[in-house]
Amino acid sequence: MGGIISAVSSNGTYSFTKPNRESITLLAGLGVEGDAHAGVTVKHRSRVRRDPSQPNLRQVHLIHEELFAEVGAAGFEVTAGQLGENVTTRGIDLLGLPAGTLLHLGDEAVVEVTGLRNPCLQIDDFRKGLLKQVVGRDEDGTARFKAGIMSVVVHGGVVRPGDPVKAELPEGPHRPLEIV
Repeated sequence: MGGIISAVSSNGTYSFTKPNRESITLLAGLGVEGDAHAGVTVKHRSRVRRDPSQPNLRQVHLIHEELFAEVGAAGFEVTAGQLGENVTTRGIDLLGLPAGTLLHLGDEAVVEVTGLRNPCLQIDDFRKGLLKQVVGRDEDGTARFKAGIMSVVVHGGVVRPGDPVKAELPEGPHRPLEIV
């Protein structure tokens, strides 16, 4: 099970969007080198306000490029990095992966999937009405979060557009992704 990396993005200052880069370097236990959200403990402002000592389960944010076509069909133009992700993928069902999946990015880097991104109101600040597009509903009314997944860096390395993404599923019963 795999795909390809279509873009990589980072930003050293707090900003909703992240500029695309030629490459990013993942640092084990920290996240994306030079990114405002890198660190052992939480860096997202809302989480820091609640408890700055909690572990950072959101070191690397990944989004599937297919989401951009989906929201595009609803009239929203979105491109890689604009929703704050570090890694944009194509051809792999990120949202269908179980918690604990190891994603091999490029030649060296490995991240462990920790959960779903909790879409925030900043998405509507970016494009009015977009939040409703990235939080869908199943037939039974259950919320379905589509704004990507979060992960922690297990093994560092340089990641570039065009690099492969390979999923290594965890053993045992699989746990579905929850908001982290």
